[in-house]
Amino acid sequence: MSRAKKGKAAGPFESLRALKEELAKRGAPASSQKPPAPAIPAARPAPIAETPEDEAMLFHRLFAGVEPLDRTRGRLPLRSVERSPGATKHAQEAEDAARVDADAVHDHLRTLVEGRTRFEVEDDGARVEGRRVDLPLDALRRLRRGALPVDARLDLHGMIVPQARVELEIFLRKMRSRGERCVLVIHGKGEHSPQGTGALRGEIAAWLSQSAASEHVAAFATARAEDGGEGAVYVLLRR
Repeated sequence: MSRAKKGKAAGPFESLRALKEELAKRGAPASSQKPPAPAIPAARPAPIAETPEDEAMLFHRLFAGVEPLDRTRGRLPLRSVERSPGATKHAQEAEDAARVDADAVHDHLRTLVEGRTRFEVEDDGARVEGRRVDLPLDALRRLRRGALPVDARLDLHGMIVPQARVELEIFLRKMRSRGERCVLVIHGKGEHSPQGTGALRGEIAAWLSQSAASEHVAAFATARAEDGGEGAVYVLLRR
């Protein structure tokens, strides 16, 4: 009875063993074998390299219709750019006015630094005269008498004060650079002005003794009647 129980209990194991042997005969993989490795994806095909002919064709398509610059002409020279006469005149006047103002400031500062007056000026309301302190009095007397020949004239009639100041400085500088010695500046008497005194007449002494124009002046004096009298001044230029 014990043998029967033992044989009955061993039955299932015998069945499993028989199944294993059957599978081995058929070539099936055992359960202990490792699963197959995953398949490696196929590599992508390498891109086809473009040939020089392809690059040239692409470049031609990109720049189709573009015209190259004409480099044979070069840059436009500055002197070929012309201004209208009116614009040129106004620009020159503005430049001259700015330079005169700068010269006047420098002249005033130089006077302050020196701490002395470079001109002696007398003005009685009708006649005016002045000289540099280092100029002999005899030179002023000769100028006052009209003993020196007049080399050039400047007429400031009809000009406003700022314009007249600029024109005076330019004229005196030009005449001095040419080596002229005595000039006549006509400023007018101002008889027709509302105050009865010309605006230029009230400024002329200051311009000739203190402004940038004074740099070119050695002395000045009201002209004789035949040269304009109280409406003009002789100006002795520096050497």
